[in-house]
Amino acid sequence: MAAAIGIWATIALIGVVGTDAFVSSSSRSASATQLASEYGASTRTRTQNDYIDINREPGPMVTYNGPTIRPISDIRAPSLDEIWDSTMPVTVQGGSLRTWHFANPVVDAVQVLLKSEGRPIDADVDLWNGPDNTPHKMRVYLEDGARRTFSAIVGTPRGPNSVAIRNIGQLEFPIDAVVRPDMQDGLAASIASVVSRSEVIQGGAVRTWPFNPIVQSVAVIIKTDGRPLNCRIELLMGPNNNKQVVELYTEDGLERPFFAIIETPEAVGSVIRIKNTAPLEFPLYASVAPYTVGEYDFVSDSYNNFNQWPML
Repeated sequence: MAAAIGIWATIALIGVVGTDAFVSSSSRSASATQLASEYGASTRTRTQNDYIDINREPGPMVTYNGPTIRPISDIRAPSLDEIWDSTMPVTVQGGSLRTWHFANPVVDAVQVLLKSEGRPIDADVDLWNGPDNTPHKMRVYLEDGARRTFSAIVGTPRGPNSVAIRNIGQLEFPIDAVVRPDMQDGLAASIASVVSRSEVIQGGAVRTWPFNPIVQSVAVIIKTDGRPLNCRIELLMGPNNNKQVVELYTEDGLERPFFAIIETPEAVGSVIRIKNTAPLEFPLYASVAPYTVGEYDFVSDSYNNFNQWPML
């Protein structure tokens, strides 16, 4: 009898321990589920409002209504968006070549615009003037062809001339191209109107221009005194992080100067860098100035002077 009572007591004790173990396991599981839920909530996709007060001391609330793009030039030239909207672009598939011919001698400059659907752009842009004569060459690279399009003016004196664009990227990276005459009061005149001075860059030298976050695009003019022009133009964001690169060659930097508009939608920490890749005997003259600026509406007493920052 005593032996039977001892056996039942042992079974009851095992049941109690097993029950306690099960309850403990349940509580641990519930706790783990709760932690996972909290982690998922903390790692969800956040909106702009979620970051308003993160890592900031208490202070006045700042609201941002977005930039209003304002051109600096007094010349009413069509904007880049208006050119893309009014012109049917030609698609240049990866590895293919397209040409545009201009036989009219009145056309002394053409606009060359390139963009993509957000994919990188890697292309060669050449000016053909007669057989086996290429007085103007460009190698163009853009990290994102939708956020930062390529816009340049190619001089075409003494026609007829042809512009050739070769997409040297892969088949998965097509390019939309627009090539059209740049007549009087066009982009070249608009770019020249915002430039006030130029700087000499000797052969082998490098010059940089940091600019203000409100600058949405930058006008660039590069020329020489009639000598050949060889240079490299870069848009940097961070250390050696190239967002746009143009390797330029011009047979005569006075007769065929280089005009370009470099878009800078993320101007914070961005720099324009120009390197004269020619020997010391071939200096160049570079002009860099803001082309369009964004007027930001910050509702705060401490940000009233935001639009009064120096642009460059």
